[in-house]
Amino acid sequence: MPHVIVKLYSGRSDEQKKLLANEITKTIMATLGSKEDAISVGIEDVEPTEWSERVHKPDVLGKPETIYKRPGG
Repeated sequence: MPHVIVKLYSGRSDEQKKLLANEITKTIMATLGSKEDAISVGIEDVEPTEWSERVHKPDVLGKPETIYKRPGG
């Protein structure tokens, strides 16, 4: 615990994804006190043309109670 899923536009390198996963892991450890071996981070590539249907509508608009940082704010 916890498991984090990051959805982002396709095109990032594996190196960038690993760096992001490592930074997220460090932040979780510092903020929540979780141990590194208890944290998992998944990264899902989404084509820009599919973003609205696969991410924005179901995850942002469809689950507003789960959003702690909104786009643009």
